[in-house]
Amino acid sequence: MDHCVVLLALSTLLCATQAAAQMNQDGHSQLSGAELTLSPLGGNGTSNGTSAIELTYGFTSCAVAVVFYGSNFVPVKKIDTGDGNVTVVPIVKTIGLGLGLLIWACFNLLMGWASSRFGWFGISAETVGKPVLNYCGAGLCLLSAIVFFFVKSDVQNVRTVEEAPLLIQDTINSDDAGTSDDSWVDRLRPSTKRLVGSGMAVFAGLLYGSSFIPVLYIKDHADNPDSYFHGASQFDLDYVFAQFSGIFLTSTVYFLIYCAAMKNKPKVFSKAILPGFVSGIMWGVATCCWFLANHYLSAVVSFPIITTVPGLIAAMWGVLVFKEVKGLQNFLVLGLAFCLVIAGALLTAFSKV
Repeated sequence: MDHCVVLLALSTLLCATQAAAQMNQDGHSQLSGAELTLSPLGGNGTSNGTSAIELTYGFTSCAVAVVFYGSNFVPVKKIDTGDGNVTVVPIVKTIGLGLGLLIWACFNLLMGWASSRFGWFGISAETVGKPVLNYCGAGLCLLSAIVFFFVKSDVQNVRTVEEAPLLIQDTINSDDAGTSDDSWVDRLRPSTKRLVGSGMAVFAGLLYGSSFIPVLYIKDHADNPDSYFHGASQFDLDYVFAQFSGIFLTSTVYFLIYCAAMKNKPKVFSKAILPGFVSGIMWGVATCCWFLANHYLSAVVSFPIITTVPGLIAAMWGVLVFKEVKGLQNFLVLGLAFCLVIAGALLTAFSKV
């Protein structure tokens, strides 16, 4: 399923990158001609020099990204996927869609925001107009993700009649006609599932948070004439295709190792192909919007918003649709975390304007 997702994303993003680059050029030409900016002091600039149009582009990109990131696993939630992903599928199967997304969002935020704010790994430290609000917002977002650790999810693999495959040949592998969606995670005890799922979510979050560091590093060294990256583009969306190519290469290596480990009998389910494409489109759109949000708002603003708000949306799917969370105590904890997420996102947004 990973390969279907990445192949589709690579082909569509070629057009998306060109369109967004043109939008970026048009937007900047409008800014230089009209100088449409706002200022709390009555001038024509915001507190940190960001224009009103750039703020609109940035926060709109954030809104699209959080909706699609929070919903992109919904199409494959109840579809046989086998072992189709290194971490995401096992996480969803062990601790649930909502809790899993929220845990890795916590460490995604910790790595991404801190590295850009304090200048880790050789990148320049980014600043905002109201740093106190930014610190408070990031802290509340991090606290909200920690609160979600105390939510107990009820993830079951019981199928309804409508969800059960009508034919035994549900897989492409004819030799595995009697197999189901059971994988190694389904054989774990409940307590072990929670530990393994939480650990994999932490690992995934750290990798997610590091994914933009190479782009920021290249942009920061573009003005250095002695740097290998001298003259590199400052428009973040220009780096999307390169990142997606890296994802495709990595997933190819993983898939080959997986096939070898399974003795050339991988679990490939035909019913997962179309939902996998839909999920991939949603993920690709969200990632493009995240690149745009980084460009117009800076990573120190976009990370706290885009890493935590999707967890709120995913938790709503888990509560309202998939019934993963039950009990008054869990709902109270969720309510507290929701309030922290919203407050943190708002404080982070206001730190930029």
